[in-house]
Amino acid sequence: MSETKSYSGRCLCGAVSFTAEGVNGEVHACHCATCRKWRGASMLAMGTAAVDFTGASNIARYDSSEWAQRGFCRNCGSNLFYQLKDQGNYIMCVGAFDDSPDFELCGEIYIDEKPSGYDFAGEHSRMTGAEFMASIGSGDSTS
Repeated sequence: MSETKSYSGRCLCGAVSFTAEGVNGEVHACHCATCRKWRGASMLAMGTAAVDFTGASNIARYDSSEWAQRGFCRNCGSNLFYQLKDQGNYIMCVGAFDDSPDFELCGEIYIDEKPSGYDFAGEHSRMTGAEFMASIGSGDSTS
């Protein structure tokens, strides 16, 4: 998938809504312990070029590491995004989008932390935590 589109989304209660620009539909699953604790399962997410939020005052942010934070609705608790602090990039939670017919699982990271019952079918990239961190040029394996 290389064509990018805009998609809308919102939290469960509707206090936060967003339009994500430059979405290419490539979903990635993160199996790290932090994502699993935060989401209650592996995190399915995708990067965006830009995000415009309505109701941004209802977004709570949690610093999950020195270099990243997670955003969620302070009213209903819906997980919305993971953000790299220094780059400002938003990695949006797939479940927050209103409609996702074009989305496709393209990769998994932290497969060395994946519980055995979390197998995803299909041919796509699979990386350990160390392989992923090396691919982004970081030695810190916590997210």
